[in-house]
Amino acid sequence: MSLVRIKLWDLPTRLFHWLLVILVAAAVITAKIGGNAMDWHGRIGVSILGLLAFRLVWGFVGSYHARFSSFWPKPASVRAYLRGNWRGIGHNPLGAFSVLALLALIGLQVATGLFSNDDIAFNGPLFNLVSKELSDTLTGIHKLSINILIALIALHLGAIAFYTLVKKEHLLKPMITGWKDIEPTQESKTDAVKGNGVAALVVALLIAFAAVYGGSGIWLPNPSSETPVTAPATQNW
Repeated sequence: MSLVRIKLWDLPTRLFHWLLVILVAAAVITAKIGGNAMDWHGRIGVSILGLLAFRLVWGFVGSYHARFSSFWPKPASVRAYLRGNWRGIGHNPLGAFSVLALLALIGLQVATGLFSNDDIAFNGPLFNLVSKELSDTLTGIHKLSINILIALIALHLGAIAFYTLVKKEHLLKPMITGWKDIEPTQESKTDAVKGNGVAALVVALLIAFAAVYGGSGIWLPNPSSETPVTAPATQNW
């Protein structure tokens, strides 16, 4: 049976995926280095926030296989996959759990990092919006959840290796080229990568930029630049 080549992943989804891989790796490395690298750690975290905001919007207005509705792990699809009857071509149900968990954990990392501190020289860009006590709590969650995130990433990479080496299904190639060869009997959408066009992409990008602006904290007043209030001079009578 000859295979059919289809366009599976659109360009915005692929760019999001690889940029997220690069930035998450950079965030982990800069955190391990510490010191002056923490300034870059903060910038990277805000950039990841923008990527997540984009992906959240794109999950509703993007092309078919990029939408959450196309791969949300429903009980019926999970049962079909476990029985070997699932015939989809995007994220399989178990892979969907992994993707959603990764996005949620990365989102938790970013959210807690924005308000974190290291008790030395680094404060998250939104540190001044919360109390020191709450910041310390969020910092603790930030440090704890990174271990869970790294474990989940390792599991994700292990699953990719398993599918590539054992099941002979190359998952990385479609995420690089966008194309995938499928059997004619598999589920297919001829207009899968069309999505809602340029307007949807512009909206997603604008929301991403807004998230970066909000998370950067540059809109917050700088306490050091505020004019100190001086007591009125006393008069001698």
